[in-house]
Amino acid sequence: MAISLVIIDGTIVNTIFPEIIRDLNLTSTEVQWVQESYILVFASTLLIWGSLGDRMGRRRLLTIGIVIFIASSIWAGFADSASSLILARVVQGIGGAMVLPTTLSIVNATFSGRERGIAFAVWGSTIGGMVAVGPVLGGWLATDFTWRWAFLINVPLGAIIIVGLLLFVLESRAPGQVKGIDFLGAVLSVMLFGPLVFGLIEGRIYGWWSASEKNVFALGEWVWPTGGLSIIPVALAVSLLAGIGFVVWEQSREKRGLGVLLDLNLFKIVSFRNGSIAALIISMGEFGLLFAIPLWLQNVLGLTPIASGSVLLFLAGGAFMASGVGGALNGKLSPARAVQIGVVLEIAGIAGFGIVASTGTGWGAIAPFLFVYGIGIGLATAQLTGVIMVDVPPEKTGQGSGSQSTARQIGSALGIAVLGTVLFSGTQSSLEDRLTDLNVPTASQETIVDAVIESAGSAIPGIADALTATQVNEQTAQAIQRESGEAFTDGAQLTAYVAAGFLVVGFFSTFRLGRSSMTVPSSKEEDQPLKGEGSA
Repeated sequence: MAISLVIIDGTIVNTIFPEIIRDLNLTSTEVQWVQESYILVFASTLLIWGSLGDRMGRRRLLTIGIVIFIASSIWAGFADSASSLILARVVQGIGGAMVLPTTLSIVNATFSGRERGIAFAVWGSTIGGMVAVGPVLGGWLATDFTWRWAFLINVPLGAIIIVGLLLFVLESRAPGQVKGIDFLGAVLSVMLFGPLVFGLIEGRIYGWWSASEKNVFALGEWVWPTGGLSIIPVALAVSLLAGIGFVVWEQSREKRGLGVLLDLNLFKIVSFRNGSIAALIISMGEFGLLFAIPLWLQNVLGLTPIASGSVLLFLAGGAFMASGVGGALNGKLSPARAVQIGVVLEIAGIAGFGIVASTGTGWGAIAPFLFVYGIGIGLATAQLTGVIMVDVPPEKTGQGSGSQSTARQIGSALGIAVLGTVLFSGTQSSLEDRLTDLNVPTASQETIVDAVIESAGSAIPGIADALTATQVNEQTAQAIQRESGEAFTDGAQLTAYVAAGFLVVGFFSTFRLGRSSMTVPSSKEEDQPLKGEGSA
């Protein structure tokens, strides 16, 4: 339930934005920050909380994280301005970042042997499924109630989670005392991952090198100057320098016998190092496509936000079914082989979507492929987590879980950046060619293309009416709208094929997993909870 809460909140706002915009009068920049503030803080602080949980107690930190998440959800639910909502989302990101790595640490510390594999399967499948549940839940709440309930629903759910933690979850922490708290390491990690995730996600918007004149970066009253260097290379440079400083600082503290935020020796463990690399690559293809599918369903097929979110429930159903499949395979099939099977199913699902997607395709044609895709996500995500963590020492599980979660977040951000560029570049190129074939004047072409791309396709359903209002022949206007839908479909298909390509690379990277990942961990490889603490 805890992991579901934080994953859903990363995607639930996608379908409630129209309601929020009307209620709070958000600008386009403010809309972006309502979404990105949560993701940026979430991704950039995962490593901090994973390490801290090992020291102060994993259940304790998870409880604190849920309390912060509940409080910030109340704040967001009653927000009366853009700044208030954005700040609430920042605090939500902090609470969510406490929850994600800590839940994995608790699973790793509580279970052993075959039960650990089953627990990892449930944990990973929950992540895959809840990514798809968020949009439909948000659409339903915004339509039948109010967008505020998309946040306020976290309050009763969070209360149930806290009661469950106190009654049924044992406390666990790393044995022994470590000298000092790595404050500078924490600051450097935020400076490393925050600008990196920001740069990867927003590069297409603000310009990878030269500052965009259409999309200007702003923080409050401060505006990044146009006509020169974009903020993106500056952000990536800051990330690079912070990364170098982080490695040097962590090595220095390790040599002095002081506590570190991340034990870099973890990357000497073959299963952890190669598993983390595989997780990053696979994440690029896994979730990068999910933002394109709802846009295509709504703008081309004409589905409502709730209906398009409902189609994604086939993906969620596949992911949840994978938890049962993963549990049944545990002990019968090596985790690495299960990961490879999962990635192959993901490739089949994504490629299948690319093949059958067309303007005449109903949602029923793509639903089976989304279901297969979901099974693959659930199987690969769950078993890959077990592969990464299998040889991590018990006292380092928080650091390990935070590190592998961060690798996934970076991979997802990179996938969204690349696949977003592919979607809109492919759509633009196809639409320009199609409008040329219709003998549409160049000036009009630019206007139409800009409208489709800048609206992320949402202008497509109304293009014919808009053109007819400007004295364009009705038959021509209908043809332009039809070709716009075809072009967006071309972009979505190209995006699917590129995502499948990432997963093919990820598939081959799984063959470099360590030998220990080819076997099921024994019951001796467990991190025992602190007996007597938190027992029911």
